[in-house]
Amino acid sequence: MPKITYVAFDGARHEIDAPVGSTVMENAVRNGVPGIEAECGGACACATCHVYVDEAWTEKVGPPEAMEEDMLDFGYDVRSNSRLSCQIQVSDELDGLVVSVPERQG
Repeated sequence: MPKITYVAFDGARHEIDAPVGSTVMENAVRNGVPGIEAECGGACACATCHVYVDEAWTEKVGPPEAMEEDMLDFGYDVRSNSRLSCQIQVSDELDGLVVSVPERQG
């Protein structure tokens, strides 16, 4: 099972085993990762699951689709490596993925 590491704003690390086919957001919510609010439940209708993808993983994760880019406009401190965690589907290729949670959600 792939492992995902979530780095909270305070630097605390949360390493989680994530089932293939789930999303990075679903695993954060299931495991109580602080800072991932996921108000829309993964429908790509808000920006409250915003994360920063570690630079080493941005190519493997890929860029956001147009709808996700529109929602990121509502995010806080959006950067070039910003993604909505509800739009990142876990695969074996993402084993070891590291994402950071911003100071606050949009």
